[in-house]
Amino acid sequence: MDFGKVDNPGSVDFKLPKDAPETKKVLSASKGNDFEAYVGCAKWNRSELKGFYPRGTKDELAYYSTQFNSIELNATFYRMPSWEQVETWKDKTPDNFKFFPKLTNTISHFKRLIDVKEAVNDFCNSISNFDKKLGMTFLQLHDNFKPKDFERLKKVVEDFPKGVPLGIEVRNNEWFSDPKVQDEFCQLLEKNDMTNIIVDTAGRRDILHMRLTNSVAFIRYVGANHPSDVERLDDWIERIKRWRKEGLEKLYFFVHQNVELESPLLASYFIERLNKELKLDLKNPDKGPQQGDLFE
Repeated sequence: MDFGKVDNPGSVDFKLPKDAPETKKVLSASKGNDFEAYVGCAKWNRSELKGFYPRGTKDELAYYSTQFNSIELNATFYRMPSWEQVETWKDKTPDNFKFFPKLTNTISHFKRLIDVKEAVNDFCNSISNFDKKLGMTFLQLHDNFKPKDFERLKKVVEDFPKGVPLGIEVRNNEWFSDPKVQDEFCQLLEKNDMTNIIVDTAGRRDILHMRLTNSVAFIRYVGANHPSDVERLDDWIERIKRWRKEGLEKLYFFVHQNVELESPLLASYFIERLNKELKLDLKNPDKGPQQGDLFE
């Protein structure tokens, strides 16, 4: 994942910003349900997750799903999934596993949310076959999709099939630089009980907005293949502990890297800390036979 990549990560101030004032207010209105946490990687491809799979592994997804309880499903971004493909993925995984599929780029990047109702419905019909294994689908908009096209986004949000959870990731700086624009966007999500996705990546600290729009935190964490990656995860643990006290009900945390080699190790470290600090019992992945320690 090259988005937000920098040449010298050591020069970046990775300190998490303060929460937006609205976050505490949103969390205080939560229903107090039991806390759920899903942590995973962005893909299960063997060539990128080098050393993660035991020798002789025949089915990567089947093995991956024994190690993590979720996957950020980027495969659906590049191709509209069929219900048959969704059924195949679902049947390979344990009962407690969840998928977080990204809406296809036909909707977000090529059509740019223009006349996409049929495509959205087709996508949702397919991914609904995940049944209880559907965590949340998410819409990632192009870097150059700007607030001037807000009405397009509003129509998609308001027309989105009810019962299918949705998170939205906007990337253009104009969504964050103007408080009025950001507030209008966030109020749209709050009104429709949709999740404002947070992206933590080295070169785009502006999109680390720390504003939740419901009781769900969906965080896409991009490591920099640098020792600072671990310290950044420690900071996230502290923030999530606070959010949990304030009313957070669900955490979706997915680990990326510019070079995905250490993603399972980083995710494992995060799970270990999360279990300890929040008294959870998430499966901690087995260390791959060819994996060393982080940044050895």
